[in-house]
Amino acid sequence: MKKLDIKSMTADEIAENLREDGQPPFRSGQIFRWLHQKRVGNFNEMSNLPLGLRDKCNEKYYINTLKIKKRLVSSIDGTVKYLYELNDGNTVEAVLMRYRHGTSICVSTQAGCRMGCSFCASAMGGFSRNLTPAEILDQIYSAQEDIGAAEKISGVVLMGIGEPLDNFEGTLRFLSLLSSPEGFGLSLRHVSLSTCGLVDKIDELARHKLGITLSVSLHAPNDNIRGRLMPIAKKWPMDGLLSACKRYFAITGRRISFEYALIENINDKPEHATELAAKLKGMNCHVNLIPVNAVEGSSYRASGQSSADTFVKILLGRGVNTTVRRRLGDDINAACGQLRRESVGK
Repeated sequence: MKKLDIKSMTADEIAENLREDGQPPFRSGQIFRWLHQKRVGNFNEMSNLPLGLRDKCNEKYYINTLKIKKRLVSSIDGTVKYLYELNDGNTVEAVLMRYRHGTSICVSTQAGCRMGCSFCASAMGGFSRNLTPAEILDQIYSAQEDIGAAEKISGVVLMGIGEPLDNFEGTLRFLSLLSSPEGFGLSLRHVSLSTCGLVDKIDELARHKLGITLSVSLHAPNDNIRGRLMPIAKKWPMDGLLSACKRYFAITGRRISFEYALIENINDKPEHATELAAKLKGMNCHVNLIPVNAVEGSSYRASGQSSADTFVKILLGRGVNTTVRRRLGDDINAACGQLRRESVGK
């Protein structure tokens, strides 16, 4: 019999499985807390469970674990980059980022990515599979154990390897487990989910009214440029994507964040900023400008400071809330995808 992934189950699902084995409902809460608060990796460590139940759990379920294959620490700002090895040998990355207001972690939702964005290292390593909710959670649990209880992870960003909305059910279940008061207990208002623009999934996500921040990777002011950078733009043009973002705000009341990677001589000219401002006019949104990361095998280069300053000035002057993201972990190539790409290559 194939063992079941118990860490990816909700407490109610664990209770239902235990009920079939004649166990009382309160046992599910005990097991759930062992998994998500004490984060044990073995049923034999669950000391308040009867020995017979522990044996039954060992037969029926497995507890997911991750192995830290590589750990890089920035000497500049303390950013930590992890390369995790999954149980099947696949690898994913997570990045722990330290800010004045708290510590956040950027996690992966897939082993690889099939969106094919030309400036992104994640797609270059190829796509293997979706991650389970437990595999996404364990990136956070492992990092929290690594840095110690004195420093609490207070924010989560789904912007690592993979497209979260391409792993829709797994991502939703992860968010439910992450925010459970009996587990890690993180408010979803401290979670940001980044998507390259799957319009149908944005609409579906809006109906769940989760309270997360939706970050949309725009990276261009029009379909011509966006289509060169992001293949998804050919399926979901900008007008349809921006309409979905407006619907998302209307349903959830949550402001949209637009990610825009500034690429020298591609999308960073004053006319691009003017066109972008016109597209976003009247929207309750925020533009997060990101100097594009240099990736081996790509000719894209980050815009110079003068171009970035002009871009910001034009957007702000036209009433579009804009900031430039602070770069962290430059000395360890903290942008996701590069360590996995090396690992897959080897």
